Amino acid sequence: MFRRIISVCSFMLMTGLVFAQEKAATAVVQAAAPFSVNYFVWTVIVSGLGIAFAAAFCGLAQSMVVSKAVEGISRQPEATPQIQLAMMIGLAFIESLVLYTLFIGIILLFVNPFMKYFIQ
Repeated sequence: MFRRIISVCSFMLMTGLVFAQEKAATAVVQAAAPFSVNYFVWTVIVSGLGIAFAAAFCGLAQSMVVSKAVEGISRQPEATPQIQLAMMIGLAFIESLVLYTLFIGIILLFVNPFMKYFIQ
C-alpha cells in the first residue's frame, strides 16, 4: 500500500515536469537583469541559513528540555505526568518556531513579496 502511494505521488510530480511550458521559463530568464539574479541568489542563501540556524537551535533547545525533564522525573517520580505534559507542550512550542521559519523561507523562495522593491 505504501509503495503504491509513493509511486502515484512520484508519477504526479513527474507529469508536471513533462508538461511544463518552456516558453514561460525562457521569458523569465530573458527578462531577468544581473542584479535581479543577485537578489534571487541572496534570497536562497538567507532562507537556507535561516532554516539551518532555526533547526540547529531547536535541536539544542529540545535536548535541554528533555534532559531537564528527565532530571525532574528522577528527583520526583510522583510528578511524572505533570512533568511530561509540560515537556510535551514546551517541545511543541519549540518545534513551532522552526515550522514558522520554514514557512517564511518557503514564502521568500517562491512568492517573493519584496521583489517589487528590488527589481524594476
